Amino acid sequence: MSSSALAAPPKMSHRQVLEALSGLILGMFVSMLASTVVSTSLPVIIHDLEGNQAAFTWVVTATLLTTAISTPIWGKLADLTNRKVLYQLAIVIFVLATAAAGFSTTPEMLITFRAIQGIGAGGLAALSQVLMADIISPRERGRYMGLFGAVMAVATIGGPLLGGVITDAWGWRWNFFVALPVAAAALIIVQRTLHTPRRPKQKTRIDYLGIILLSAAVSSLLIWVSLAGASFEWWSVETVLMVGGALLGAILFVIVELRSAEPLIPLSLFRNRTFTLSVIASIATGIAMFGASVFLSQYMQLARGATPTEAGIMTIPMIAGLLISSIGVGALITKTGRWKPFLLVGAVFLIAGSTMLSTIHYDTNFALVSLYMFLLGAGVGMTMQNLVLVVQNTTKPTEIGVASSGVTFFRSLGGTIGVSVMGAALATKVTDLVGERADDIAAALATLGADAQTWAAQLQSGTLPAVSTMPEALRIVIEDIYATGISHSFLIAVPFAVLSLIAIVFLPNKPLTTMTTSERIQASEADLATVSVPAGMGSLTSTGAIRTADAAAGSSDSAR
Repeated sequence: MSSSALAAPPKMSHRQVLEALSGLILGMFVSMLASTVVSTSLPVIIHDLEGNQAAFTWVVTATLLTTAISTPIWGKLADLTNRKVLYQLAIVIFVLATAAAGFSTTPEMLITFRAIQGIGAGGLAALSQVLMADIISPRERGRYMGLFGAVMAVATIGGPLLGGVITDAWGWRWNFFVALPVAAAALIIVQRTLHTPRRPKQKTRIDYLGIILLSAAVSSLLIWVSLAGASFEWWSVETVLMVGGALLGAILFVIVELRSAEPLIPLSLFRNRTFTLSVIASIATGIAMFGASVFLSQYMQLARGATPTEAGIMTIPMIAGLLISSIGVGALITKTGRWKPFLLVGAVFLIAGSTMLSTIHYDTNFALVSLYMFLLGAGVGMTMQNLVLVVQNTTKPTEIGVASSGVTFFRSLGGTIGVSVMGAALATKVTDLVGERADDIAAALATLGADAQTWAAQLQSGTLPAVSTMPEALRIVIEDIYATGISHSFLIAVPFAVLSLIAIVFLPNKPLTTMTTSERIQASEADLATVSVPAGMGSLTSTGAIRTADAAAGSSDSAR
């Protein structure tokens, strides 16, 4: 092997790293903005499209489902082909689908475009982590991940605020178009600033059967969670068929992955204790992150009567917790090289935030609600990115793509199932509470005179109510019902947060390497060359080539 082949890539300066990351950061900003700008207006959107609580949940879970399924596909492609082109393709898919969603006329149409949007989001989530590993070592990655956390926080704070203002001023459809100019800028900047190391071309083989089986298994499970208890009983023939289908799909998926030459999720990764425990911990993080973003916005509007703009402002404490913890912990990890204490504290914050949010009511002191949101946000900020970092630190450099996307996949899958279960629990609880509070609702309607029939018809339609426009007597009852339902759904996240803490406790506390993925590949090639030299010498000796040279040297010595 030539010396040029073994030469390590030149070390990038801090400025070069920032330039290379600028495109990635803007791409992630587009993704976050396009998602969060809609979050505060979603109750209004579903109300205008005459959707119910199930439609509300599926608008969210459709994106999460396709994000989860597509993430390992993007990760596998990242190990086989040009990562920069893949990242740009993900941006295009995401933004075009987002813009198309702005023309939706029915909940089903919106759900379809949101599902396509999730395919692009899966690429952005997986590839940003892989590309970072190409140019930054795990030890240095902490402070740069803090930048990602800061951008995510800005998008998550600014998105709901911007979405609320746009909805109140021009209508909710404009929320889907706001990301288009930012996406165009992201594509240009990625092209000009992101220069990844050259990788040898490999034949790309996609595990199509694995994709189909995984999609079928997860979709069957989510459809069952969404419909059970409403369209059919929990214990019924439909339940047996859907749950049985999901289990069969999962078993067949495992069999296919074991036999596939290029598996979607290499099951050999689970031999790595760090990967397995990080996956378990990531599931809880996904439930906390996606569940909070979905149901806190709904709580502000349906349980506290806030407008979309006000709801965006009221969720700032959670984003502040994510921002402070992500940037601060990232810098501390880079400075000290220690990561496990921060993950442990983050898991404790996840437990505390989830538990406390399960106690909120429509009239809970907002200072307390803000504290609960801050704790949950801080827990997400400490754990989300750093679990990927820990996995990348111990994974083979040739499997960085599938390993990184594997953790992201299970985080998205956890979020998808978590949101579905929480949404189903909320819908069931609200239905039960409406029945229990029928007398209170009737008494409130009796005070409305001629408007009573209009409001009664809206409540009976099953669509999400516009609580902020309700008369006070009726609004208080509905706010109390939704607050109780939403706090009940947050209780579901608590056991998963506890499981996350247990998994993090047992994570091997391995030091962070100071080499980038590219440098690790170069080093492994150098090690291989070093090992192969003695073997080559041995083969020469066995053929007599070395002995001939030694004999010649010996005769020359004797002559002297």
